[in-house]
Order: sequence, then structure tokens, then C-alpha cells
Amino acid sequence: MLYVRILPKKVFAIIGMMLLAANLYAQGKEQKKEYSPISLKPFSDSSRHWYGIHDDHNIINPKFNQPKYKESEITKIADNILLYQRNNGGWPKNYDVQAILTPQQTDSLIKTKDMVHTTFDNSTTYTHVDYLAQVYTLTHIQKYRTACEKGIKFILSAQYPNGGWPQYYPLEKGYSRHITFNDGAYIGVMEVLKKIVTNDINYSFLNKSLREKVVLAYNKGIDCILKSQIVDKDRLTAWCQQHDEVSLKPAWARAFEPPCICNGESVGIVLFLMGIDHPNQKIITSVQAAVKWFQDSKILNTRVETVQVAPEKSIYKTITTDKVVVIDSLASPIWTRYYELETERPMFSDRNSKILYSLSEVSRERRSGYGWYTYAPQDVLNKYPKWEKKWLSGENK
Repeated sequence: MLYVRILPKKVFAIIGMMLLAANLYAQGKEQKKEYSPISLKPFSDSSRHWYGIHDDHNIINPKFNQPKYKESEITKIADNILLYQRNNGGWPKNYDVQAILTPQQTDSLIKTKDMVHTTFDNSTTYTHVDYLAQVYTLTHIQKYRTACEKGIKFILSAQYPNGGWPQYYPLEKGYSRHITFNDGAYIGVMEVLKKIVTNDINYSFLNKSLREKVVLAYNKGIDCILKSQIVDKDRLTAWCQQHDEVSLKPAWARAFEPPCICNGESVGIVLFLMGIDHPNQKIITSVQAAVKWFQDSKILNTRVETVQVAPEKSIYKTITTDKVVVIDSLASPIWTRYYELETERPMFSDRNSKILYSLSEVSRERRSGYGWYTYAPQDVLNKYPKWEKKWLSGENK
């Protein structure tokens, strides 16, 4: 007969306390371990919004002189990222992952775990996934891998059947449903998926099944980019900031962001396509067409000056600067952000959605508070000759 000796409850309590102490000791050793810093630059846009623009819709707002973790405290920053992550796998925007949160702030975030207002806007979600992948690779702490994989699955679930991504997922009302190139959202997602597809060491932990799903999503994403490229006057040009999620045509976003050919956002798309190894003919044609568009749409003898002016209050902020267009024969080529469809004229707009054709017509608040001109296409033009030589000379075929 087998006899089992039943230990007193006090003994079980002691054993439990010993196990807890051992676990806390192990965690303490992990927190004290020094790691090389991981760049927090990908989170700068979200952090800038949190500190610079008070938003009552935020779950928490920053305290005065809110303390921050050092960049080398990667596990503490990663724990913040896990705290911000929603149960659906995505993240809300406009918070500082580096901030040392108060107990009250932490409690408020925990209570929002079931909320589904999650997004790719302002460099959100895909940046968190990439940070967690790097932290897991360095630490091999399971919770960071689990959260990273959950974030990747969120990205995959958010993709439209045609390959595009909305600004928010689950889908919400309004323009956030559109396929969103604005602020690098779409290309930010694609860059992370590309790391997985090209076997970046930080994603070596992913299993075969998830990796295969990522490859499929990545290829669909490229296909959607190519299909979204605007045909205007019977020729391929560039892209809009946002495209209708069904027709793929240029679409309105905010009141001053009309359907158009948008040079600013198109630059990131072209650079992404130029970064693809062994591009097929569709990608080559797309890049060549966009480069031709940038060459044709550049503006000479023009620069934009920011000048100090008397303070003026608007419902959004107090304005202390203005922007003026100056004629200058020595100026570098410049481009407007928007070009009108069909006419291909430089175009502007305002909060009343009126289409305008000169910066001086835009209200002072929008004139000074939005990037209506850009030098970004020059970056593509500078890199194109090397790309053309590499992929069109036959050397890499």
C-alpha cells in the first residue's frame, strides 16, 4: 500500500514563499543586466505627439517632467510596450514607451486592455513589433516573443484581401478605413514584413507557419502598391496619401488632404520598391514611371521661407510663424506636396476643403502648420542612376 504524507499548510506556504523569492531574484538579476541600447527613434513621432499635443482622448497624459528609462534599459521599455499592447495584439498611438509611468498611469492602461482602438498611424504597432523582436533576440525572455508574435498576427489580420492596410484596425468609420500611405504607415508595415521575409536574425524565432503567412502578406502588399499607382493623362505617375480600400483610387482624408498625386508620400514608396532585390518587370516599370514623374513635376527658382510674425491665436494653437514663397534663381529644385489630378497643377487646400493654387491663399494656421512643399523627391533622383545601373544593365540578371 502506498502512503502519501500530507504536509501541513504552513510548509506549503514556506515553499511558495521560497519559489516567489527565487523568481523575484531572477527577475532582479535580469533587470540589472546591461544591454546595448536599441534605438527609440522609430517611436519619436508618437512620443512627440504625446508631449506636444494634449489630447483628452489619450488614456493617460504625461506628467510634468515625467522621468524616462535609459535607452539601455531595454527590458523596462519592453515591459512598457507590453503594457500598452491591447488584447487584440495592436497598439494605440501617441505615447512614450520610454516614460517611467506612475502607478495610477499603469492602472489606467491595464483597464484599457480590451479596447480595440488600435492603429498603424504615427509609426504605431509595426515599430513595437520590431522592438520586441530585438529585445527577445537579446534576452530570450518568452513574454517578449509572445507579444511580438501576437503583434505580427494583428498586422496580418488587418490586411485587406487586396493587400493594403487601413490606418486603424478593427475598421472604424471615416477615412481611417482607406489604404494609408500617409506618414509612412503602409511602408512601415512592409519594412517589418520584409525583415521577416529576408530572414533578419531578429526574427529567426518565428515558426514556419507564421513565416509563410508573412511571405504571402508581403507579396500581396507589393501587388497592392503597384495596382494603386495613379494613371493620370494615360501615364503612370505616383501615389496619393490614401487610396480607396475597394477601388484603389485616390481618396480624401482630412479636410485639407484631397485626392491628388502626392509627392511627399510617394518618395517612401519608391525607395521601398528600389530596395527590393531582383525586381520584376512590374516593379521596374513602376519605379521608372515615378522617377519620370518626379523629374517632370519639379519646380525651379523657388524656395519657401519661414518668417517670424506677430502672434495670432487660432482654435488649435497660437501661431508665431508664417511661410512665404520666394523666387530665387539659385534655389534647389523643390516640389509641392500635392498635384491636381488631370491638370497636374501644384495644389493646396484648407480646413474648409477648398482647392487652392497658391500657398498665399491657404489660411495662416494651415499655411504654417503643414508641409506644403518638399525636397524629398530629390533623394529618389539621386539614388536612381545607381539603381538603374544595378538592375537594368544586366549585371545582376
